[in-house]
Amino acid sequence: MTTTASVEVKLFNRWTYDDVSVPDISLHDYIALKEREKYRQFLPHTASRYNVKQFRKATCPIVERLVNSMMMYGRNSGKKLKAVRIVKHAFEIVHLLTGSNPIQVLVEAIVNSGPREDSTRVGSAGTVRRQAVDVSPLRRVNQAIYLICLGAREAAFRNIKSIAECLADEIFNASKGSSNSYAIKKKDEVERVAKTNR
Repeated sequence: MTTTASVEVKLFNRWTYDDVSVPDISLHDYIALKEREKYRQFLPHTASRYNVKQFRKATCPIVERLVNSMMMYGRNSGKKLKAVRIVKHAFEIVHLLTGSNPIQVLVEAIVNSGPREDSTRVGSAGTVRRQAVDVSPLRRVNQAIYLICLGAREAAFRNIKSIAECLADEIFNASKGSSNSYAIKKKDEVERVAKTNR
C-alpha cells in the first residue's frame, strides 16, 4: 500500500499561501485566502457560481476575483484564460519589483484601495442632499478590485505598455499607498467628498 504525500498548493505552482496575511482585521472575512483548503488553488479558475446567492462571492478566492474583474468590457467578456494569463504575468512582474510574495502585495493593495467612507443621496421630493456613510467591508473589497482593474485598463489603453505591466504597476503602487495609483487617487477623492458631506 503506497501513501501519497500531500502536495503543497501553490498559485501558478510558484506562490505559496502560507505566509500571506490580511493586515486589516475588518476585511479578514471577505478576503478568501487560506482559511479553508478550497481557497488555495493552483489556477485562479474554479468554474463555480458565486453570484447565485447574496454574499457568496465573499468565498471566491481573492486572486480569482481579480481575474474575473479583468474580463470587463464587451470584447473581453468570457475570456477567462486570457485574464488568467494577464494576472500570471503581472504577478511575475510584481515579484521582480518587490522581491516578495505577489499574493501578499495584492492583499495589501486591496486593503489600501477600498474607500472607508462614501456619500449617498438622501432626500425626497426634489430636495436631494448627500450624506456621508460608512462603507461595508465587502463593498470595500469589491470597490478596491474594481478600481485596480480599471486603473490598469485605462493605463494600458493606447499605450506601448502591456496590460500585465500596467496591472503590476497598479498593484505595486496601491500596495505602497502611492498617489501614482489610480485606485488610491479615486479612494482619496471619494473619502474627501464624503468628509465634506458629513
